[in-house]
Amino acid sequence: MKIIEVRNLQKRYPKHVAVDDVSFEVAEGEIFGILGPNGAGKTTTVECVGGLRAADGGTVRVAGLDPQRDRRALRDVLGMQLQSAALPEKIKVWEALDLYASYYPNPADWEELLEHVGLTEKRDTAFKKLSGGQRQRLSVALALVGRPRVAVLDELTTGLDPQARRDTWELIERIRDSGVTIVLVTHFMEEAERLCDRLALIDKGRVVATDTPAGLIAQVGSEQRLRFRPSAPLDDSVLLALPEVRDVSRHGEQVTVSGTGNLAHAVTLALVEQQIIPGDLRIEQATLDDAFLALTGRKLS
Repeated sequence: MKIIEVRNLQKRYPKHVAVDDVSFEVAEGEIFGILGPNGAGKTTTVECVGGLRAADGGTVRVAGLDPQRDRRALRDVLGMQLQSAALPEKIKVWEALDLYASYYPNPADWEELLEHVGLTEKRDTAFKKLSGGQRQRLSVALALVGRPRVAVLDELTTGLDPQARRDTWELIERIRDSGVTIVLVTHFMEEAERLCDRLALIDKGRVVATDTPAGLIAQVGSEQRLRFRPSAPLDDSVLLALPEVRDVSRHGEQVTVSGTGNLAHAVTLALVEQQIIPGDLRIEQATLDDAFLALTGRKLS
């Protein structure tokens, strides 16, 4: 069942077009990612979905509601965590949740919500004393306090250290498991691959592709890369003679072999026959970054 439908969305500013004919659908219960570089139009798109900006063209429906015409009803359906959101420095965690809960006729139990996002021990802590990861968890709790069917999370893990980022990923997965549909705006490849059921790749205000992470990666083919340092001199012709190998390149002592099929087996067998040991061997598959490069002609990051 579709819970969000965006058709031919357009948003223009005096000096540039931020969103240019964007269309996508989000199914209820999924984590839908909007992936693209900074300035691609991701935040403007979800602000139109959330009714925070009026579109200049196209249509948006969230659970059948028009974000501009049905703002009051939308508030009970959709919760948002925005990248630029901030709270007064001295407000305590429990005070923020209690305040936000007062905006809704049937809010969630914010005590339970604190436990859900792992902030129970910080309930009496002022906002200014929270770490980056704790502030993001509070933002998520505030987005959920109205019991929304959809939560929009915009660049949720920007600025977090690796452990805080992974903790936040686990929180997002728990939220989805509780029945909330999630729209995740991100420019992190690993985050998108880990969390999203489907993705819309956005570049320069346009959707260039929509698919599962695996489906997008498959569009660049099944090419693999092997990187290693040979233990003895190696002639490139030995590897180029293999049908699985497309290309061999070198960067200092490191050899990179690109190809398809059972590439790793073919290359390692050829090296054994030459009595060469592949040191620091790494096997790399195509990534979302490769897919973005193939679809747009430039890297995401």
